[in-house]
Amino acid sequence: MAVTLLPGVASAAPSSLRWTPCHADVGPRFECAVAQVPLDYSQPRGATISIALTRLPATGPARRIGSLFLNPGGPGGSGVDYVLGAGPALYTDAVRARFDLVGFDPRGVMRSTPLRCFRSQDEWPQAPPIAFPLTFAEEQQWIATDRAIDRACLLHGGAIRDHMSTANGARDMDVLRSLVGDDKLTYAGVSYGSYLGVTYANLFPGKVRALVVDGVLDPIAWSTGRGFESAFVPFSTRLRSDAGAQATLNEFFRLCDAGGPRCAFAGGAAARFAALARRVRQTPIEIPIDDGTTETINYSTLISITLGAMYDSHQWEDLAGFLALLEGIGAGSRIAATVPRPAVPGPPRYTPPGANTRRGIELDYMNFIEAFPGVACSDSNNPRLYAAWSINGALADAQFGYFGRLWTWASSICAEWPGRDKDRYMGPFNAVTANPVLVVGNRFDPATRYEGALTVRGLLPRSALLTVEGWAHTSLFLSACADETIANYLIAVRTPAPGATCRQDVVPFAG
Repeated sequence: MAVTLLPGVASAAPSSLRWTPCHADVGPRFECAVAQVPLDYSQPRGATISIALTRLPATGPARRIGSLFLNPGGPGGSGVDYVLGAGPALYTDAVRARFDLVGFDPRGVMRSTPLRCFRSQDEWPQAPPIAFPLTFAEEQQWIATDRAIDRACLLHGGAIRDHMSTANGARDMDVLRSLVGDDKLTYAGVSYGSYLGVTYANLFPGKVRALVVDGVLDPIAWSTGRGFESAFVPFSTRLRSDAGAQATLNEFFRLCDAGGPRCAFAGGAAARFAALARRVRQTPIEIPIDDGTTETINYSTLISITLGAMYDSHQWEDLAGFLALLEGIGAGSRIAATVPRPAVPGPPRYTPPGANTRRGIELDYMNFIEAFPGVACSDSNNPRLYAAWSINGALADAQFGYFGRLWTWASSICAEWPGRDKDRYMGPFNAVTANPVLVVGNRFDPATRYEGALTVRGLLPRSALLTVEGWAHTSLFLSACADETIANYLIAVRTPAPGATCRQDVVPFAG
């Protein structure tokens, strides 16, 4: 009879990690290691998989507290890349002095044992040139792409496909915590990383030292939904990111108009955007690119570009200039060759792979095309008919504005996804943790709306809430006050006072 030991099986893993210098092209101090963890935690002495880690050692080793585990979101985001790219600037000097910053690629993702349904990007199905479907014909194209991915993952995904739930990611993280020698976990997760953190807190409540969730997903909406809604409403609609994105766009309009000459789109910005959206929906605009090709700005790409800029209000001046230039030309006309479009793109449906190859297999194959559904569809209950995405997308657009279809169709791959993880965790999310959890929410977040933070604060009995009066996705690099508050919590496990609020350092269009 199989031994069932799902919370974590440290005894099935090696007693330590072997860290070696790596990524010298990025910086001289990074170290890498690989851990072996059970593929199936209900069979802890069965098959194993690899988890790739990178750490940035503490700058003050004499005062080192331990390891700070990090997750950048996704799901399907690389924790290794997160530490390599953002680690040297994350939070404060004091945090980086007292903790090794540790990022890992979750199971199924990138450098860890990956879910790979294609040998290279050349085998990827040709996605339609839209950010989300509007018409019946576009929906059929979109669904055909989903089904091509489903078929490839059914045939070639392998065993990892059925073991990629966030719960198993949390179990892996508890093994990694033990391997770095920490009695309890110190963790900071943003965006989807908030769900990983909340799941860990509920599977291992006694192992929580300090746990930050920032840009918080409503865990009930993500997993089961409320009542019977999962039978009719996709999880990406249940999260109501469309409402959060619309509220943030409304702030863009308000602050743009208030900024006057500092905003190129000022003066009835909301009405001007509505008119531009109607015009582009009727006749797309072709923009010349430097290499001689053109980019088509249709309605879906306009909305996607706009959502991407909502993620970082430092890009709002660029967005305003881009919208003004589009507005200034006739429908179907050609725009000047130099267009100051926002530097932050809309959230891609697929992430392009790297170029290094060996024996025809791309070593840097960024498998977001498979990793996102491998996790998200394993975690969530969803309708089984594509009609639910069509109906809910249209209803969400009608109720909440421009972003309903975009956020709804983001999860359509879950309609027929072939993976199933029997060891996923679906709640409850109300465990009493050994130490308080710090919940951080931006007032205007276009992806993980503020209400998600309020929900988690209400679910976790010992949690504390930090509200950031800001305009962006998560509090990262937004507010020195938030950074200091989070740093104080991570170092001293001291939560802010009830009602604690921080403000964004720079107000958009305020000069």
